Formats: sequence, C-alpha cells, structure tokens
Amino acid sequence: MPALQRHNRPDPGFGIYFHWPFCRKKCPYCDFNSHVRDTVDQAVWADALLTELDWFTDRSDRQTVTSIFFGGGTPSLMMPETVSRLIEGVKQRFSVADDLEISLEANPTSAEASFFQGYRAAGVTRLSMGVQSLSDDALLFLGREHSVQEALKTIELARSVFPNISFDLIYALPGQTLKAWEADLHEALKLAGDHLSLYQLTIEPNTGFAGSVRRGEFSLPKDELAEAMFERTQDICADAGLPAYEISNHARPGFECRHNLTYWRYGAYLGIGPGAHGRVLLGGDRTAFEQEKKPEKWLQTVQKQGHGTKASFLVETPEEKAEELLLMGLRLSEGVWFENFEVATGKSFYDLIKKDRLEKLVEAGFLAVDEKALKATDEGRFVLNAVLADLLS
Repeated sequence: MPALQRHNRPDPGFGIYFHWPFCRKKCPYCDFNSHVRDTVDQAVWADALLTELDWFTDRSDRQTVTSIFFGGGTPSLMMPETVSRLIEGVKQRFSVADDLEISLEANPTSAEASFFQGYRAAGVTRLSMGVQSLSDDALLFLGREHSVQEALKTIELARSVFPNISFDLIYALPGQTLKAWEADLHEALKLAGDHLSLYQLTIEPNTGFAGSVRRGEFSLPKDELAEAMFERTQDICADAGLPAYEISNHARPGFECRHNLTYWRYGAYLGIGPGAHGRVLLGGDRTAFEQEKKPEKWLQTVQKQGHGTKASFLVETPEEKAEELLLMGLRLSEGVWFENFEVATGKSFYDLIKKDRLEKLVEAGFLAVDEKALKATDEGRFVLNAVLADLLS
C-alpha cells in the first residue's frame, strides 16, 4: 500500500437541515418522513423550528455555517416568508460563511413555482427539483402530480431565478429499456444546467410500491440491465461535463451540493424538525441526534421541552467513527481522505483497517488507494454495501 502523505484536505463544513414534513400527496416509492395534512399553521411551525434551533445553539460547539438545506416532505409548500424567517434565524444565532449555500427542494408545479422569486429574495441560492421523469407515462406510474410540459416550464423559470439549480430523475423503471433511459438522460442534460441527481428505483419497505410488488403488479428490471443503465449514466454524464462526484449525483466542477458534501465528508450538521437526524459536536464529542418522526408529536414535544429529540448517543469509539466515515465517504468520487479520517477518528487509517482485506478488495478492482485517499472504483460503488461489509468485518 502507498505511504500516506499530507495534503490540503477538503473542509467538510457545517450544515443546518430543516425538515418540512408536509406533502400534497404521498408518492408510492417514497419512504421519507412525509405526511399529508389539509392545513398547516406555518407561523406555529416556524416558531417551533426556531425553538429547536435555539436549544441546539445553546449546547453545540459553535461552528461557521457553510450550508442550509430545506428538505422534506415538500419544502416548496412553505411560504417565502416562512423560509425567510428560518434563514434569518440561522444568521442571528450563528456566524455564516460569505459563500453560504442555501438549498431548497421543490416540486416542478406551476403553483409552487410562483414562490420562486420569493425564495430567491429570502436568500435561497440553490433549487433542487423533483422532476423524476421526462415521460408522462412514467410520471403517472410514479404518482407525480406534474406533467413533463409543466416540469419543463418550471425548470426554465428556475434557471432564470437561481444561480444554481438541480433536478432529480429516477431510472430502472419497470419496462424501461436502456435505449429509452439514454434518450431521457440526453434530454435531461440539455436542461440540467450544472447538477443532476440520478437514482435507480428501489422498493423500500412500507411504501405503496412495496405492496404492489408483493401483489405481483410489477417487477424491476433485472440486475444486469440496471447495472448497464448505471454504467451508461456515468459515461454519458462525464462526456457532457457532469461527472459523478457521488454515486447518484453529477455536477460540473464547482457546482457540487456543498450541504450533501458535508454529510459525505463526515462533517457536523444540525437536523431540525420531525424525523431529522444530526451529528453535532458537544464539547468536542460527536453526538448523534434523532428527532420525533410524527409531526404533531414533534410539535407538542418542542412546545413542552424546547426540542423534539427522541434519541441521542455518542459516536464513541474510533471503530464506530471509521465505519460511519467510510460508509459515507466511499460514495464520493474523491473517496475518503486519510487526513479527514485521522482528524475524525483520532487514529491512523492503517491502525483501524486490516491491510489484508483492503489489499484483496484493491486487487479485485473494487477499491483504489493512493497516498492521500481511499476510493471506490466504478465497480465498487455499484456494490458498495458488500464492499464495506467485507472491508469492515
């Protein structure tokens, strides 16, 4: 194995995530913490989110905020005034980076697009849209409310308002051919701008699609076709100047989502809202937090005790930290920087990883290692869970 050397390691940053758990409808593939409600008192919810932010602000180690992310659910159901209150709340409580990235997830519908100018005025710099497909038949199958034409108009509007946009697509759909996916992807790249998130359809437990598969209503493409789609995705996006910087995320250099990079680089982040997770430094100790998932229970708990934390625990041992770090970092094309590994765990990389297992995975073509970082190859990223299980066993 190469000798480890010092380099200028990437700064993981410090992010704040706000979870808005409400949607107009529940998509059949979605296992996120999202809930349909007829009415939401946004002033009450903004008060509660800021109350929980206060609780963590008073206890966590102070770091400069490099990103804010509004996720869900459907954050584009939030009024711009609500988004503005939360952004200003962060700025009043923390120092923020001069180039602070503020992302918001949105549905590509005309109703929600009417808020885009208001979000930009509030400070949002990056919009991430859940387009999911450029086929009306596929959108119907996925349970989406928008049409392709509506999505195209929304993308055009978003590009005129925000300096950075992204949208999601889902592939490896039932009956989808490699040729059809390639055509969709080429079309998406004409629209995309600087960032695309491309996900294979997976069937998650306790979703509408899980029941459909059990009933034999549809099946996913065979593994060989799904792998071919993944490989072609990497090649086509790289040729278009949007190489994969993470398994499912593609960007022009400099347009990577910095908030998500904080997760993957094992940075600290604060998760605010129902079901949100966080990894926060408390007195220098990395502490994991998980919030109550049910919106009403979370809200009542925050109003009663100032936060909605359901569980918390110290990420104590170097081995636990190494496992988390590798699980996240090997998703990145840059891999796991040995300096970040040492800072996070307090141990040298080769003190915690068995060289013989590493060497076998390198020889098999799943991992690559140089003097600064450990990386998963294209083959390794496609079977990353199995690679990690072997490396860490």
